[in-house]
Amino acid sequence: MGSETFQYQGRELDMFAHAKRWKAYWASNLRKWVYGDVLEVGAGLGVNTILLQNHTVRSWHCLEPDAELGSHLNAAIANLQLCSATRGTIRSMTERRFDSILYIDVLEHIASDHDEIAMAAGLLRPGGHIIVLSPAHQFLFSNFDASIGHYRRYNRRSLRACSPSGCNLETIFYLDCVGVFMSLANRILLRQSTPTLKQIQTWDSHVVRISQFFDPLLGYRFGKTIVGVWTRC
Repeated sequence: MGSETFQYQGRELDMFAHAKRWKAYWASNLRKWVYGDVLEVGAGLGVNTILLQNHTVRSWHCLEPDAELGSHLNAAIANLQLCSATRGTIRSMTERRFDSILYIDVLEHIASDHDEIAMAAGLLRPGGHIIVLSPAHQFLFSNFDASIGHYRRYNRRSLRACSPSGCNLETIFYLDCVGVFMSLANRILLRQSTPTLKQIQTWDSHVVRISQFFDPLLGYRFGKTIVGVWTRC
């Protein structure tokens, strides 16, 4: 996703916007690191922008390289007084500094992920955070991943390898332990390039609910989504 003329090849964002339980679940696990001046890289339709707003946010800037998504994004955040958006990538952000930089289902779309995180670290204030949420486990890589432009899925080792100089890795954990088995079934049996809305609603209504119970019991050590947080020294 390094080009300023990037065009997103997936069209699943509208469907996943219906996964309200899932979004509320992961947001509740990330929100404590989202404060001050926030940069959201690859903001898409603006659904996550709205979801993560909280009283500790001073300003929120969205980056979205896709022109079509950018038009939807601008409409979505029009009534959020603290929010602004530009079309581009992190390479276009050279002057401002931030307290929180977000990559929500974005880093897996970027070929040079290590370079991307290094550039993000250069935009952080001391004590600021880079927050990454991405699909987990390369053995779950499916036709769906390929169809929406994923280069990879992550585990603890591969996400840790993205650690930038000048930052400490504060935490890595997994979410949605039961979802692993649903994703594995899709990879081996269904081999779908795009899930149906009904499948997303079933996962969101039932699977995520069960994962919310079991994830803490497992110590957040297993799941189909991985979260990593770095803190600027």
